[in-house]
Amino acid sequence: MSDLLSNRAEAPEPLHRPVDHAEHTALKARLVRLEQLCGLGQAQPGEEGPHLPAWLRPTAGEHRLPVTIALLIILGLQLSIPSELAFPPKFVLPSLELLLYAVLTVANPRRINRESRLARVAGLLLVLAASLATAYSAGRLVYRLATGHGGTDAVALLLQGGAIWLTNIIVFALWYWEFDRGGPAARANARRVRPDFLFTQMTSPELADRDWEPGIVDYLYLSFTNATAFSPTDTLPLSRWAKLAMMFQSGVSLVTVALVVARAVNIFQ
Repeated sequence: MSDLLSNRAEAPEPLHRPVDHAEHTALKARLVRLEQLCGLGQAQPGEEGPHLPAWLRPTAGEHRLPVTIALLIILGLQLSIPSELAFPPKFVLPSLELLLYAVLTVANPRRINRESRLARVAGLLLVLAASLATAYSAGRLVYRLATGHGGTDAVALLLQGGAIWLTNIIVFALWYWEFDRGGPAARANARRVRPDFLFTQMTSPELADRDWEPGIVDYLYLSFTNATAFSPTDTLPLSRWAKLAMMFQSGVSLVTVALVVARAVNIFQ
């Protein structure tokens, strides 16, 4: 075990440096040895050799359904926001998001495992459109509250602020999901070894299912805890972009919640 720990601690490399085939093979060999020492490397009936964690090997890919549900929730929240807070015209960005998601569904109907430039661009444009709508709504809400035009209905204000806050959580979850290790299709093909987010199941594989790999629900939980605790909880950001994204999300969440709650309390009084 000491040899393993010393090998794992040798000369850490920058996260942004490309990993060549030899280094990739060596890292997998070390992880196989770690699994054997932890009792996780026993082959199942019909398998040959040790069993690598799913997040380090090619898999069938994440199912399309959870992502579809997340997008439908975003669309519902966007359409529920009053017109004075929505990006004008109100139905433009939701319609664009539906169109882009249709393209993504055609590219990967059931499992998200096929990589293509069109699918990658469509996925990023979809999250960008959702982000633009959320940023506009949050900005309008903050401006109205700061200038004393937030209204006199505390319940309506809390519902509007809650809808924007929840939309912001899902949007940031999609950003984390789209960029961690190159996106869902790249993760399914195990193209990148080094993760941008360190989940608990990666550090304690003996406590997780042998076929566990991060999905949209994991990134949604990461985004929710970051928006409520204003800091990482059980999942740690490793790359600089991940740290900056979580920092920005915490700031947006803090400002939105503070202003909405303060205004609602004043109205109740």
